[in-house]
Amino acid sequence: MSEVSASAAAEDTRTHILDCAEARFRTFGYGKSTMAEIAGDAHMSAANLYRYFDNKQELGVACAKRCMDELFVALRTIVRKSDLHAAATLVAFCVELARWTHSNTANEPRINELVQMLNSERKDVVVWRESRLHGLIAEILARGNDSGEFDIEDVIDAAQTVHASLMLFQLPLLMGMYELPELEARAAAVANLILRGLQTRS
Repeated sequence: MSEVSASAAAEDTRTHILDCAEARFRTFGYGKSTMAEIAGDAHMSAANLYRYFDNKQELGVACAKRCMDELFVALRTIVRKSDLHAAATLVAFCVELARWTHSNTANEPRINELVQMLNSERKDVVVWRESRLHGLIAEILARGNDSGEFDIEDVIDAAQTVHASLMLFQLPLLMGMYELPELEARAAAVANLILRGLQTRS
């Protein structure tokens, strides 16, 4: 097998492991899942699984980052749509954040165990996630400043504040309280309230 083929095969195996691990975390919870069980789901030995991931925490982090990357792709697509004004982009961003969280977690409450693990044991992953979200929001705000829609002195500080105001729409534990249309409407309402403080005064 060539080096390229071997690398592709290893990546396919890693993806398969992540698929199995995520399915087990969603069904049984992070706490009650073991590496041996995940190896069984992936039809491999536990020893082989450890060739790809050192421990369950690293496997959980990889699952979480993969999901987050899907979110960032969706949000980045919205942020960089050239036909939207900054204000419309911010509303669409907030609604997509709510929609994605709800769609991925509302009917799978056990996934919150993985979120709790990250918050308590892997703050570096939480900081990485927040930094990327802050960057996307700052991109929207800077574009609004450039177009004259917004009047913001400190874009970075404002982006962090906007992100903090959207926390409801990022907490898996709360997603079961809302039907998706209601949550999207709430996200749009929060975004429009934020816009009142950002927009240029005539």
